[in-house]
Amino acid sequence: MNDQILIEKAKEGLKEKILNIANPAPRRIFLKVAVDNLLETISWLKNEQGFTHLSTISGVDLGPSFEILYHFANNFCSFTIRTEIPRDNPSLPSICQLIPGAILYERELQDMLGLNVQNIPDPRPLLLPDDWPAGNYPLRKDWKFERPAEVIPGGKK
Repeated sequence: MNDQILIEKAKEGLKEKILNIANPAPRRIFLKVAVDNLLETISWLKNEQGFTHLSTISGVDLGPSFEILYHFANNFCSFTIRTEIPRDNPSLPSICQLIPGAILYERELQDMLGLNVQNIPDPRPLLLPDDWPAGNYPLRKDWKFERPAEVIPGGKK
């Protein structure tokens, strides 16, 4: 299937839910939707277009908002669904009901960006240690790394 056919199918199947659709390179499609339409869009892509492989989920701190990108692939192209959520309410639904393997990426979004993934089956931290200070999210632009006052070789004094 070529890119233009898939874009037309998206326009036909998702209609007004599409905020933006782009084809910046061959076999590469980006589709932006509101977070309220995220689950329906992913369901359409998986169930009606056969994109069952979620490559990864990435998040970007844009300052006043966060952009979350869901990167899917099949044998013919890469398809990224983009959505944006406000910084003052960084919540989005879990897609684990559609793609169970998404749980690792969603836990990473919680750890590193401080996003609230609603209805995630396992909300435990994935990457950060248990004693990590609350409210510190390493991939946020406003996060400041502060070195300990004294570094102790071997961790003991």
